[in-house]
Amino acid sequence: MVTVTIDGIQVTVAEQATIMEAAESVGVRIPRLCFLKGINEISACRVCLVEIEGRKRLMTACNNTVEPGMVIHTNSPRVRRARRTNVQLILSQHDCRCAVCVRSGNCALQTLSNDLGCIGNPYKDHIERTPWDESFGLIRDNAKCIKCMRCIQICDKVQTLNVWDVCNTGSRTTVNVANGRSIHQAHCSLCGQCITHCPVGALRERDDTDKVLAALHDPDVITVVQVAPAVRAAWGERFGLEPGVANEKRLAAILRHMGFNYVFDTNFGADLTIMEESAEFVHRLTHPGEAPMPMFTSCCPGWMRFAKSEYPELLPHISTCKSPQQMFGAVTKSYFAQKLGVEPRRICCVSIMPCTAKKAEVTLPGMDSAGAGQDVDFALTTRELERMIRAEAIQPHRMPEGEFDMPLGEYTGAGVIFGATGGVMEAALRTAYKMVTGKNPDPDVFYKVRGMQPWKEAQFNVGGTVVRTAVVHGLGNTRTLIEAMKRGEAEYDFVEVMACPGGCVGGGGQPIHDGEEYAQRRAPVLYQLDREKPVRFSHDNAQIVRLYEEFLGQPGSALAHELLHVDHQAQG
Repeated sequence: MVTVTIDGIQVTVAEQATIMEAAESVGVRIPRLCFLKGINEISACRVCLVEIEGRKRLMTACNNTVEPGMVIHTNSPRVRRARRTNVQLILSQHDCRCAVCVRSGNCALQTLSNDLGCIGNPYKDHIERTPWDESFGLIRDNAKCIKCMRCIQICDKVQTLNVWDVCNTGSRTTVNVANGRSIHQAHCSLCGQCITHCPVGALRERDDTDKVLAALHDPDVITVVQVAPAVRAAWGERFGLEPGVANEKRLAAILRHMGFNYVFDTNFGADLTIMEESAEFVHRLTHPGEAPMPMFTSCCPGWMRFAKSEYPELLPHISTCKSPQQMFGAVTKSYFAQKLGVEPRRICCVSIMPCTAKKAEVTLPGMDSAGAGQDVDFALTTRELERMIRAEAIQPHRMPEGEFDMPLGEYTGAGVIFGATGGVMEAALRTAYKMVTGKNPDPDVFYKVRGMQPWKEAQFNVGGTVVRTAVVHGLGNTRTLIEAMKRGEAEYDFVEVMACPGGCVGGGGQPIHDGEEYAQRRAPVLYQLDREKPVRFSHDNAQIVRLYEEFLGQPGSALAHELLHVDHQAQG
């Protein structure tokens, strides 16, 4: 242990603690822009400078450790001058039109420059602008990049895709797609983790809100909206609302107030996915040799993009089921259109997702199986939803609660937990158990697949057959698991993969909290909703049962395959 003095406060910390960690232990927060603990500790921004008595030079707090007897000043006049100068230099290379930036009001640089009193700038502007294909689901604005390197480190260390890299040298140094490629040539999974870890507006999702608003105000268009399970755990964060207030019923009322004709829940699609995926898994398990094992889940489009670019040999192992978003869209423009007695092409299906990869998923080959154009017309992120709520001048806490419409608004606890890592596996096993044994298990018997561990393993007895399962989240962890399987060090029957750390609750389209991870806070909201639901098995969803009776026939039927399944290899 080492004793130091920070701003007049004596503190004893472990000898390997950084100055920043020591300061935070006594409630002193040292400003930073580039720092991400364990990921980006390179002091690129030079904002976390501190003064140490007896030292001529200021030192960065994020990557320098404490030494016995240090007397540290985190906000001395010398520190403030240097910190302000460094921020002003960053601002001189940053497009400071904050009023038209998507991150205005939630930007670390904006906050810091305000805190430091940076009114005006003595340094000449030098803004670099690089062309970008804005049809892509992820948008990079080089004029806003502050060269903090967070996007590079997240993509390299956490997702292992190496999409971004440093380009040029000296004053021309910038960040762009690695190896001189276009973003289309890079193996980008569109997970969006670079967006949620960018401290400014240099990275964002493609904004589709204007297109949705146009549909809402077209009298000839019937607008249908679906809300993903993870959205309900996060949509109220930027409004300062607790989960109990920012619940799915209040969100349903808000969406109806915006003008959507029908407000449904993607959890219905999740329950439908479980019916098809469980049937597929049970068939693979009980008919060895007909399809390769293990079977991987297919719900996450970020994982699917990763598999196609990095491990295409795994595609026969991946469930042919579409994601809940896409199953919902296909059913909306077929079954629901029939119920309404309208032409499917009149329906505009909008999804609100915690995910940026969903924007690309809606345009993939095979995602138009209802025969009326794209099954899902637009996929919005949770952040886009937030911007629409603000644009409509809605005060969420004043809105009364509402209900989802029927029949596609009914869902079970199994559908809710889809948004957390392990949720798909648990929901599928609940229904697979019923399909094999003819009776429901205890809904919590598969609890071992829950939790935030990067890679979880568990074995379960399903009707006399031991099913070996694995659950992994984050693409770097996924790569580790797959390589272990290829070496013969791990063997499974059923594997769930989510591209984003924590699963959809930590998705790239969720609200941004600079330098903080919120997945672990959001997941318990979904498990609590599961416990509170009177029906916790997808196969017991009365509206799902009716859908099969009236329209699909049974899980795995010819019509179900036509609408709800896809050939991943044919998609390319």
